Amino acid sequence: MGLVVPAMPEPVDGTDQVAELEKRHAALRQAAGLPAADVGALLEAAFIELEGAIGLLAGPWANHGEVRGERSTASEGTERRVLRAAFTDAPVPLFLLAADGTVQRVNKAAAQLLGSKPGYATGRSFTTFVAMQSRAAVQTQLNAVARSGRVGRVRCGLLSSTGATHRELTVGLVSVSGDRDRMIVAVADIAGTAGENDDPTTERPADSSISGNKQPAARGKRSAGAVEAITQRMDLVTAVTRLLLENENFSESMTLQRAARLLAGELAAWVIVDLDRRGQLRRHFVIGPEAPGLAGISDSAAALNPMPGSLPHTVHESGKAVLIAHADDAEVLGPGPGDIPLLMVLGSTSVLSVPITDRESRYGVLTLARQADHSHFEIADLGLVEELGEQLALAMRVDHMFRRRAEIADALQASLLPRRLPKIAEVELAAAYVAATEGIEIGADFYDAYRTPKGWGLSVGDVCGKGEEAAAVAAAARHAIRVIAHGTADPAAVLSGANEILLAGELSGGFVTASIAHLEWRDGALRVVLGSAGHPSAAVIRADGRVQMPGGGGLPLGLLPDAEPSLHELTLHKGDMLFLYTNGLTQARGQDQTYFQARLTDELAGLAGMHPDQFEAAMRRRLLEFTAGNLMDDITMMVLRVGDSPERPAHPLRVSDSPERPARVRRRSAQAR
Repeated sequence: MGLVVPAMPEPVDGTDQVAELEKRHAALRQAAGLPAADVGALLEAAFIELEGAIGLLAGPWANHGEVRGERSTASEGTERRVLRAAFTDAPVPLFLLAADGTVQRVNKAAAQLLGSKPGYATGRSFTTFVAMQSRAAVQTQLNAVARSGRVGRVRCGLLSSTGATHRELTVGLVSVSGDRDRMIVAVADIAGTAGENDDPTTERPADSSISGNKQPAARGKRSAGAVEAITQRMDLVTAVTRLLLENENFSESMTLQRAARLLAGELAAWVIVDLDRRGQLRRHFVIGPEAPGLAGISDSAAALNPMPGSLPHTVHESGKAVLIAHADDAEVLGPGPGDIPLLMVLGSTSVLSVPITDRESRYGVLTLARQADHSHFEIADLGLVEELGEQLALAMRVDHMFRRRAEIADALQASLLPRRLPKIAEVELAAAYVAATEGIEIGADFYDAYRTPKGWGLSVGDVCGKGEEAAAVAAAARHAIRVIAHGTADPAAVLSGANEILLAGELSGGFVTASIAHLEWRDGALRVVLGSAGHPSAAVIRADGRVQMPGGGGLPLGLLPDAEPSLHELTLHKGDMLFLYTNGLTQARGQDQTYFQARLTDELAGLAGMHPDQFEAAMRRRLLEFTAGNLMDDITMMVLRVGDSPERPAHPLRVSDSPERPARVRRRSAQAR
């Protein structure tokens, strides 16, 4: 055979050589900056590059080696067949490389080492199958062999089917007559480390891997079978699903972090979560495998947003998942701390990135980067993480939907309540709206306080129903009562006019029950005229503790055109109280299935004489204790206490300019109460 070693390549332009030298120099500096850098290997590589630089300064080198003689075509064909057979069946892993380090062919032993078919490596750079911390040194050795023709040796972490294994590479030039010179790389075990994932430049996480065949935490164990791997993936999906379903008070950030920690542990990978914030992709956090010294890396990596052109950014824009089993480009995740590529900082060689999407909206990107001492990601891993990304997106979509509905509910509910209650001279007034603890439907209770031609009016109402349509009806009823009362002090006329407006509007949200009160000072006492449209009776709590129920009655608003309200007149003196409320209070159900209405009179008697603010707070507290925090319907309360009569009775009711904000209870869980 015409095998001649060493042989030299054709001279190349010196400018190109300088550019390549600069690239390798930068790669060596980056590798030296890594926490787990192999200083010995990098120093040896630096000396080799120095030798090359000296040769470059000395000028073009002479072409060494034997000159190939002319051979017959038959002889060359025989040579090639013998060489190909020897290469393919050699028991040692062999890689045939082009002068630039691109893999042209691997033998059976090399393919078995990589855990792939022989054609998988073809066309890829050889350093793609080298651990990140060793790539710069290996690239230097390859270049030195191509330049000098001398055989080179280097130890590195070589990516096998189960992760990085510490091997020794022997690199030399090979020449076959009629062909260009190529490099051949022979892989040898290092004594005492055969078959082990013991690359000294990497740290093994405590967690195990579920990629294809699972890589156990203990070294030297055989990988799990396909059935076990499928089971483990299903367990992981189940664990994430349970995490989402059991998250009662959904917190987007907390849920994503819990899911990321689960993935980092089960898949032995770095997990990077980038979220879309107003059209810009922003890094949310980075969580790594549990291992000493990795916490600082997580914090520094999380401070860097994904750059345009990086893998997360590309996946977010395209909405398509990407798997890079063996990352050739160290810049695929963009720059990391200190301008060292993030992939190198993480010590990873295998990456996958999936969009967090529900197929309608894109919320961000989930990126996993696996360290070199574990097997590379496979298609099954990509499908698994895609499924988990969709689950997270659905959970985020539901959360966003609930948040929007809650915001809409608050906005609509706020439109049903006055921003503040007026402070009426000689009358103390307070009001509260207590939202139901069941569901997030918009309530349709309302209350109001407004001027009338002869004094003041109060109104409390409720719509039979919930949601946006019921809230619209409640808003229409509240504003109709306020507008009509501006021109008349007669509660009957006010309720009749509001009924006509609701019927004319043909609103479909339901009918309205309401209780209104007209207040006017006469002869040193407060005269009250109550009007009821199908509403529960108001309550009068006398200063001595007696409780009276004047009665409700009447027909609800928005049902019949000739509906007539019921009217009741009463007189209040100093210390007396008037209590208006909606039926959510009387229908509140206790744990013994009894209703609060049965104990309402006794509860009111115990609150006689209190300031209205204290009265409202005490009533709310007793309601929550009675129902164990489980309110099935919204509750609205207004309470008034009479003070001294005004000094000038001719002036109906003086209004103070100092507003007083009513107490209001927002939606909270029963546990929070």
